Amino acid sequence: MKSNNEKVYKMSFASVYPHYVTKVEKKGRTVAELNEVIYWLTGYSENALQQHIDTKTNFQDFFAEAKLNENATKITGVICGYRIEEIEDEVMRQVRYLDKLVDELAKGKAMEKILRK
Repeated sequence: MKSNNEKVYKMSFASVYPHYVTKVEKKGRTVAELNEVIYWLTGYSENALQQHIDTKTNFQDFFAEAKLNENATKITGVICGYRIEEIEDEVMRQVRYLDKLVDELAKGKAMEKILRK
C-alpha cells in the first residue's frame, strides 16, 4: 500500500486534471463546475489552481499547500474500493476526497450536495 501511495504523491496534479475535465464534460458538466468543486475543497483561487497546473505540482505538495474546507470530513463513501473515512494516510484521503467530488459531479449530483451545504 505504501509504495502505491508514494506513486500517487509524486503524480502531478496537472497530469490528472485533464482526466477530471474529460470525466465531467462527458456527463454534461462544465470545467467551471469542476473548478468550483476544487476551489471549495482546497481553498485555492483560480490563479492559485492555474499556478499548480502550470508548475505541475505533485499531489503531496498540492494538498500540503491547500487550506482544506472544514466540511471536507463530510465527504464519505467508497471510492476506488476504499472507504474514504477509513483511509488513515492524510494525503491519500485528500486525494480520494477530490476523486469522490469529481465522481459526484459526473453523476449529476446537485452542487449544494457536492459542496456539503
